[in-house]
Amino acid sequence: MNIIEGIPALKALAGQELGTSSWRSLPQSTIDAFADATDDHQWLHVDADRAAAGPYGTTIAHGYLLLSLLPSLAADAYRIEGMSTRINYGLERVRFLAPVPSGASIRVRSTLTELEETLTGARIVVRNVVELEGSDKPACIADTVSLLVFPAAEERD
Repeated sequence: MNIIEGIPALKALAGQELGTSSWRSLPQSTIDAFADATDDHQWLHVDADRAAAGPYGTTIAHGYLLLSLLPSLAADAYRIEGMSTRINYGLERVRFLAPVPSGASIRVRSTLTELEETLTGARIVVRNVVELEGSDKPACIADTVSLLVFPAAEERD
């Protein structure tokens, strides 16, 4: 895990990789739990028998499941020290490039593409490439926008 000490160290990493997470398996139980949480029970995700005859030969993870895992994957890849809060502000661009079969493993490779200092900290854009173990093609590429809030100057002293 890459530990980044505040905004000055983060600024020095502009355009560079922040870190890469460990591999994480996506078993069918995780896909089913996501289907239950989102009420998205499309057969391609949850019906193993039907999916076996489908385009991928097995069930696959929801694209939005991959997006929902980005915070925990990124937390395994890098940590920014000194901030009091990190707020998910949005997404700039998302593409789902390869299906993730049930039981496959993924990891994220995160690169800082933009940093704008604000009155309370910084707004950052991070390119997250979700890699699929054994594949040359990434499963997903998503540019996330976060607001980093740092304690007031007098609290930092």
